Amino acid sequence: MDNGGVDKRRLYELLWVTPTGPRRGPRPTLTLDAIARAGIAIADADGLNGLIMQRVAESLDVTKMALYRYVPGKLELVALMLETAIGEPPPPPAGADWRGQLDDWTRQMFDRFRRHPWAHAATIIPRVPGPNELTWLERVVAALTGTGLTAAEQLDVAVLLIGHARNLAQHAAAGTAPEQGREAALTVLVRGREERFPALAAALHSPVAAADTDQAFDFGLARILDGIEALITARTAAPRS
Repeated sequence: MDNGGVDKRRLYELLWVTPTGPRRGPRPTLTLDAIARAGIAIADADGLNGLIMQRVAESLDVTKMALYRYVPGKLELVALMLETAIGEPPPPPAGADWRGQLDDWTRQMFDRFRRHPWAHAATIIPRVPGPNELTWLERVVAALTGTGLTAAEQLDVAVLLIGHARNLAQHAAAGTAPEQGREAALTVLVRGREERFPALAAALHSPVAAADTDQAFDFGLARILDGIEALITARTAAPRS
């Protein structure tokens, strides 16, 4: 059960249909929310590799077979955990334009991924998106409505922003900023080879402010939004045929 393919029909029921407890057997004693939160606690501590159905069952004081009456397998459990961990997005800042809304949206998404490092891997597991996940996507599309971007481009913006938030949250979870790891590695490689890589050597020896993950996040997010803004400006300035 743990290693098989995801049961998409059952997962759809778990995420989108009002839960009624297990489909057979005694009166339900657990809720899907309690099961998801038990899994989250384990994954937050030990990652998805440490997430075993037996451990989840023991933390809930039930047998593994009893747990399977609610959730058919690990993949479905992880999808439920992701839905619970990201939660509903907060409302957009009052009076914010599309850029302000997307800036806040991405920071909120970054915070969710940083709090739950396992969520990065969970997003690439075959699954059915839940209501919370679609509500996050709805916020991006709503913010970009009327900007001149096509529907496909609006969805692409969401993918781009999620990728940025997820990537930088990974570095934060590892405790190493991308710049710090990158510059340390490059310094070792360039040392003694300065004549071959003079520009790199100069850049690596120049005084710079101490980099951290939040700085990298801010820089990258600003540049992404700059690019989107340039596209929107070009669209609105283009003559209508």
